[in-house]
Amino acid sequence: MAKTAEKTAEFVPNVEFPSFDASKATDQMRAFAEKSVEQSKEAYAKLKTGAEDAQKAIETTLETAKSISGDLSLKTISAFRSNAEAGFAHLEALVAAKTLSELVELQTSFLRKRVEIGVEQAKDFQAAASKAAEQVSVPMKTIFEKAVKELKVA
Repeated sequence: MAKTAEKTAEFVPNVEFPSFDASKATDQMRAFAEKSVEQSKEAYAKLKTGAEDAQKAIETTLETAKSISGDLSLKTISAFRSNAEAGFAHLEALVAAKTLSELVELQTSFLRKRVEIGVEQAKDFQAAASKAAEQVSVPMKTIFEKAVKELKVA
């Protein structure tokens, strides 16, 4: 055990501990802080751009929805008006009917026409609603696709 103590005593004076250089540490901390600030600015700029794009898309979507809802409302009013006028005309024809067979024929003809017109109106509304849904979703879809592309790039 004495030999080990001797050897340890020989090496201890030769051991050098690295010295702490405050100027290097300060430079490293400054570089780290500058890099952090730069990354934060970049992240903020991306976030700001994304938020502005989303706001524009929402505004466009709402404007499109307003316009389309007005068109659909006019289409609905037109259909109601047409149906009401047809109903009143049919009522006048029924009142003017002289025989029961004429009344049955008028009623059958009227119902057949109303079903055909109802199917046509339903097709028109379905086409208009599909077009409306597509137009309303375009701005948000565009923003989403742009965001996905940017994520793939990053």
